[in-house]
This record gives sequence, structure tokens and C-alpha cells, in this order.
Amino acid sequence: MGCSWIGVAVSLCFAVFSVAVAVSGQTLAMPPPLPTAVGVLSLAGMALLWRDISSKVKGDKRTLGSLLSQYVAVKAVGWLGRRQRKKLEADTLMVKQVQEETLLKRLRKNADTFYGRKYDFRSIEDAAGFRARHPITTYGDYREFIERVAAGEEKVIIAEKPLILAMTSGTSGPSAMLLSTKDTNTDFFLQGVTVCLEAMRQAFPESNSLQRTTKFFYTPTFRQSEAGIPIGPNSSTPASSRHILNLYTTPAPAFEVPSEKDTLYLHLLFALKDPSVGTLESNFASTVFYAFTALQERWQELVEDVERGTISSSLTLEPKVRSRLEALMKPDAERAAQLRAHSQEGFGGIAKRLWPHLNLVLAVDSGSNQIYGEMLREHYCRGVPFYSPFYAATEGLIGVNLWPQEPDRRYLLCPRSMFCEFLPESSLDEETPQTLLMEEVKEGESYELVITNASGLFRYRIGDIVKVTGFHNQCPIVEFQYRRGQMLNVRGEKVSEALFLGALKNAVAQWPGAQLVDYSCAESGILGDSIGGSDPHYQVFIELKGVRNLTEEQRYKLDICLQKDSAVYKSFRIKGSIGSMRVQLVSEGAFKELQRKMMAYTSTSANTFKMHRVLRRKEYAEFLLGKTVS
Repeated sequence: MGCSWIGVAVSLCFAVFSVAVAVSGQTLAMPPPLPTAVGVLSLAGMALLWRDISSKVKGDKRTLGSLLSQYVAVKAVGWLGRRQRKKLEADTLMVKQVQEETLLKRLRKNADTFYGRKYDFRSIEDAAGFRARHPITTYGDYREFIERVAAGEEKVIIAEKPLILAMTSGTSGPSAMLLSTKDTNTDFFLQGVTVCLEAMRQAFPESNSLQRTTKFFYTPTFRQSEAGIPIGPNSSTPASSRHILNLYTTPAPAFEVPSEKDTLYLHLLFALKDPSVGTLESNFASTVFYAFTALQERWQELVEDVERGTISSSLTLEPKVRSRLEALMKPDAERAAQLRAHSQEGFGGIAKRLWPHLNLVLAVDSGSNQIYGEMLREHYCRGVPFYSPFYAATEGLIGVNLWPQEPDRRYLLCPRSMFCEFLPESSLDEETPQTLLMEEVKEGESYELVITNASGLFRYRIGDIVKVTGFHNQCPIVEFQYRRGQMLNVRGEKVSEALFLGALKNAVAQWPGAQLVDYSCAESGILGDSIGGSDPHYQVFIELKGVRNLTEEQRYKLDICLQKDSAVYKSFRIKGSIGSMRVQLVSEGAFKELQRKMMAYTSTSANTFKMHRVLRRKEYAEFLLGKTVS
């Protein structure tokens, strides 16, 4: 393929020259040496360019325009990534200085706001002065200011007008509305995206090819504040990515479809049409996992559409959108036959059979997404590497994963993205806890992050508990542990998400044929009299594959596993202060329904949703109680 492109380019050049020579049958003088040399060099450059492009192409259904645009984008981002990585390396050698520069930059920019004048940001000269003057804050300290911004008041807490009012996912309490600014997005791209893509290229050289990506993301619903500022999720969307949609398998008209279910079908359909897909991408592993469950459920329908070149009539599409999508479909009996042959072996390892050149699954699979990553690796995506690139939140970029091939998800904190402070885990409940700085934390210790960011949060407790696992030069490397609001705590035992998940996985391993699909817990207090029993306990809701019923003995295994992992929980169980946990097996698809219910309540998009591992709303727990089958 590459040789034919070079041949065409060379032939065109010689054809143009021959025509010029033959004009009027006249003999033309030889061109001067310099232009000739330039022409030869240009031709050689074109040949090398096409050779480089052709070596990176897999598949034969790409237009020249889309290949060139992807090639240029990859080269540009690669150059930026190498440049930003060098900056990051330099910053890690002088963390204290860089952190102070980052802090003072934020304070100077917002010094003339109402909030900046309140704390006299202009007179603050260093981190020590800032920490002495400004208290540690939580969301309640900002609610009034953000409401004023939403109403149209300017320079309340930040100097610029926010791009959007960003809704958090609400995993540790009610969904909060934060500000998102141009600086937040710029930092995320330069310090996060480009650096991680460079790390990915080095770890997985095959990902540097010119293959399309299947990206599972959706068009969120935005509403407007009083002042006309968009309110919605702070994540990449089809609209924000409109200039690079041609790099994805899903065509642009599909993103005009409002239904997440129908958009997912179109993601899968156009991905199945392309056997040369290189990457599966989404914000979170949960989205990829549920895409594969939908693939399995709607397999026959999808393959028939590929075979006939149609779009299923079950999709609710606007006539114009359907027409534009159907124009991109052509009957492909050969590909349909391949797909049917691949499914004969079952859906274990199906990803690599559908897409033989699949290099990577790019999605966050740490924290509450850990179980989805594990299920994908064990079943649908066997043999495909995973890369969890960022540690980020609605508040902005926190860290980057520079070690893509390591199984443990570790993130280097980005010293120029946020000014970070650390509350020791032992002092989280103190009234006036003392924080540590990046250069003061200790390896092996856990801390709650306190951040000052580019969008109006100052010494803000984000609720994430991280463990320092080491240092890169002077900069801490952390592992996410749990969300503070996602901790089970009926008697002061404080069972974290990570601790409970470990016990649950050990218990499921002792249930023959069982495969964990999803889970959530609730403290008995939120359900009140509806469940009976006076001793406080945990209600555990589990969705499993391969098992329709659990014996009492099997259910009790989970309680025993948690007692083995938590001495504090065991002591309360022995004393009778905590009752035995009650394990409820829920129907297939119950958690997907719960996700839709939660998203509707919190105005969260599918792009940013994270399942709540500890349910804090009674109606969520009652919903799952209603889905109990055993």
C-alpha cells in the first residue's frame, strides 16, 4: 500500500514536468540547479512521509484526508508530550519551589476578586503565609459564592468567567457544582493528556500506529444557569472533541442521538464494521464493561445490521440522522461471517478476536472502577493491555501514571497543576488538623488530599484518601485508597471501599461458579424499620453471574472474610455491637438500572458516572431491595 502511494506521488510529479516540457513542442532550457535541488528534496521528503504513514496503517478503509489529519495530530501531540515530560522531570527535582510558584500564580490571578480581597491574596508571599491566613475548606464554604457566579456576578471567586459550572458525580454525598475554567482544561491537556500519551507510546509502541479508536462517550445534557453558563459534567464530550471525531470509529451523526442506549449500539455497530480498531477508550472501565455486556446481549441484531448494511429499526432516531448513518452503511456479508465465526468460541477473549490489531484498553480502572477492569481482563478483553492514565476529578488534574505496564495503578502528582497539602489519615476527624506539604509526606502513609486549584478552590478537602507509595525524585507517587464519604461506619469501625472489596472478592472466590458483576452497600440505619433487626449492620447488594442463589453459609463467608481483614470490625462483631451483614443477591441488570436512576437524580453524565459503593440515599437502597432475587 505504501509503495503505491509513493508511486502515485512520483508519477504525478513527473507527469506535471513532462506536460510543461511538451508545451507548444518547444525545447525548454534546463531549470537552474537550485530549484531542481529543492524539487528533488521535496519529492524525497514526500516519499519518506508516505513511507512513514504507510508503515503505521492497518486496514484499508481510510481516506487520505483522515490519515493525514491523524498523522499530523499524532506528531504534534507527540512533540508536546516529550516537551511536557521534560518539564515534569525538571519540576520533580525542585518540588517545593514549583509548588510555591503554582500557589502564588493562582493567588495573584484571583487577587482582585471578592474572595481574593477577603483573604488579601495580594499580600501573601509564600506557602507558609497562605496556610496561616486561609482555613481548610469544604464545599459548604463555596456554595454561596458559586451561586453568585451562576447568577451572573463577576469576579466573585475567580477573575475570569467559568467555561461551565461542573457537576460532580456525587459518590460521597450530594452532587456539588464547581467552576471549570480555561486554565483547568489547559493544565489537563498539557500536563495530563500529552504526558500520558507519550508514556503510552513508549510502553506500547504498537499504539503509535494510524488506527482508529473506538471511544465510548456520549453527548451529555446541559442546562443553563440564570446567567446562561452551561451546567453539566466536566469531561470530554463529542462536542469538545468535534475536531478529532474522524479519529474514532463512530461517525459524527451518532453523537446527535440523545439516548445513551442507542448511541452505545451505534458505537458497537461501527466498531464491529472495522476489524483494524487499535484502541478501546473511555473515561472509566465501567463504561467499557457495560459496552461489552450490551455487545453480548444484542449480538445477533448487530451482526445482521453489518451483514445487511442497515441500522436497526429498534433505535429511536431522527429521520435525518438515520438517513446520514445509513448512507455510511454497506452490506458486508464477509465481515458478518467473520463475526459469527468469532462468536462460536464464546465471548471470553472476544475483543482480540474481533479486532486482531487491538493494542490497548485506555480507561481508568482504579478506585471504584477496579472490579470492572478485573472483569474485562478476565473475560472479554483477555490478553489486551490496560492503561489507566490519569488521577483526576472535577476539581482538575491531580496525577499521571508514568508506569503503564505495572499492574498497580500509581500516579505521580503533578506539581504545576495544583498546590497540594496532605492531612494524615489519623487526624481526619480533628477540628483543626495540621497539613503537610509534598516534601514532608512519608512513604507508606495515607493522607487526605487538600488542594488549591485553578478554578476557585483554596485549601479544599476533596475527600480522596491516597497512600504515598514512593517518590519520583522529590515528588510523591500515590495510590488512590478510598473516598471519605464511601466508608462503612456504623460503630466507628471505618471500613474503606478497598478493604471491603478485598473481602468481597475473597468470598466470591469461595462461591462455586460465581462471577462478581457489581455491588453496593448500605448502612442499616438509612433503611430504618423496613429491614427489621435492632443491631446496626451492613446491607450488601450483589449482582453475580453463574449463580442464582446463595446459601446462608455462603452469605456468612463474606462476614468471615471481612473479619479476617479488619480486626476492628471483628472486635465489634464479637462484642455484638455490629450485627451480621445481610447479603442480597439482586437480579441481572439491577445495577445498570440503578445507574440510570442515580444519573437522573444527580445530573451526572454517563461519561463521568461512578457507581456508589456505599449508598447514602434511602431510595437507592430500597430500589435494590426491590430487585432482590435471593
